[in-house]
Amino acid sequence: MTDILSLARTRGFLHGATPGLADRLATGPVTAYVGFDPTADSLHVGNLVPVMGLAWLQRTGGTPVALVGGGTGLVGDPSGKRSERPMLTQAQVDANAGAIRAQLERFLSFSGTNAARVMDNADWLRGLNLLEFLRDTGKHFTVNYMLQKDSVKSRMDSGISFTEFTYMLVQAYDFWHLNQSTNVELQMGGSDQWGNITAGIELIGRREQKQAHGLVFPLLTTAAGNKFGKSEDGNVWLDPGKTSPYKFYQFWLNTDDRDVAGWLKLFTFMELDDIEALLVEQDRDPGKRVAQRRLALEVTSRVHGADVAEGVIAASAILFGGEPLVATSADVLEVLEGEVPVSSLALTQLSKGLPLVDALVLAGLASSRADAKRGVEQKGFSINGQPATPGRSLSEEDLLAGRYVVLQKGKKNYAMLVVS
Repeated sequence: MTDILSLARTRGFLHGATPGLADRLATGPVTAYVGFDPTADSLHVGNLVPVMGLAWLQRTGGTPVALVGGGTGLVGDPSGKRSERPMLTQAQVDANAGAIRAQLERFLSFSGTNAARVMDNADWLRGLNLLEFLRDTGKHFTVNYMLQKDSVKSRMDSGISFTEFTYMLVQAYDFWHLNQSTNVELQMGGSDQWGNITAGIELIGRREQKQAHGLVFPLLTTAAGNKFGKSEDGNVWLDPGKTSPYKFYQFWLNTDDRDVAGWLKLFTFMELDDIEALLVEQDRDPGKRVAQRRLALEVTSRVHGADVAEGVIAASAILFGGEPLVATSADVLEVLEGEVPVSSLALTQLSKGLPLVDALVLAGLASSRADAKRGVEQKGFSINGQPATPGRSLSEEDLLAGRYVVLQKGKKNYAMLVVS
């Protein structure tokens, strides 16, 4: 069985590791942790590299610990930040930590001999005595040592509060606590966490005379030079209430050809031979984007479930491929409802017969009844995928799944009437 270090190197998500890690892994699997900052109530796709790192650790025999920072979230990590983070209330941090915990549970197995654990450092940090912390942790670090860390050096010109300055000591304490309570020997994270990780290794070595290890992943950028995980709307979130499954799928579907091979290795559990075969197929006909479609399917299925992914694909086929609507399921129509303009409709309006021209105005596809009438005469509108005819009225028989009417102007402009 391969180990997490070899696998990370092979699949392209190794940035660096401490000397001696390979020798330690040669003796057997380890317990490792990754910390997740609860400054938002959802993870985003940028967090998926360390999440996949934990998942791969488990698949190679290791025991993963996902640490939600319910305690450290009250301090704020300065790593990679140009200015002070906004301070959250304890209630906000607790709510965010709970939401993140639920998302992490989709990627890891919580049964078996190396069952995953989700822990919250609030359990030991919020009751920590200040004098005890200064005596048992702070005394092992000099100010000069802390000033050499990138997370501190990068903020010296703009300023850094004492709170964020001491963050690395709090994270070091986490590593020490997990090492003592759960036998965690390895901390993983993004490359911007290297300073915090090595501080924890230092603390364990000084307090316990034991060797601990670190492994860091690269901070990803796209082939176009953009930070990975951003869209025109900002972060791409795992929470469907923040980023719809449809938009989530489209994010992966729009992956640059130059990035898709790397993203398949990073964000899916596909075998490398299968990825290579898929890329050969992609090279034969790049226009079909088979690699991007597989990537989008794999990640969306894992985050939102296979049924949701299938509904998103079917909705995409309607919006972009002109697939017929007659037999469309309620699940697919619900996806469409979240992605096109929607207007409410009373059932009584249909029972009386709603003139199509009025429906088009209601849906926002026509500016007036006269505009709608001209468009219908010119065969520019359709109802549930069928061409609209002059004089047409909508009735209850036009409802899809008992509550939807899909109207279309031209090839790309959709709107829905939904019975409230």
